[in-house]
Amino acid sequence: MKRRNTPTQQAILDLFQTCNRALNPEMIEDQLVGQMDRATIYRILNRFHQDGLLHRIAADNGKYYFALCNACQNKHHQHDHFHFRCEKCEQLICLSQDVRPNLPEGFEMTASNCIIIGICAPCKNKN
Repeated sequence: MKRRNTPTQQAILDLFQTCNRALNPEMIEDQLVGQMDRATIYRILNRFHQDGLLHRIAADNGKYYFALCNACQNKHHQHDHFHFRCEKCEQLICLSQDVRPNLPEGFEMTASNCIIIGICAPCKNKN
């Protein structure tokens, strides 16, 4: 089923296409002040995730981040890659390394969520 594109959906998609990093709903709300409420943001993010436009990352801080991944080709997302979350600015960045753990015989990986926590270069350079 084809979905119609609304101005609020386009505003969120435009934000992801220009920022090149993962965003959580609060970050989107801060960027698009007064354009939509948080419930609308969550609904659009979940729809984009279901439609394969974004991938969702469950971070160690209890927040969900959403991202268009630079390593993804068209609508085929490679979800099994590392992410880096900065402890200072809360940025979550997709890294391009593939994750392929050696699992015990008989185990099959269907998804992974790998997050490296530290300080990003811009925050480190501020100190």
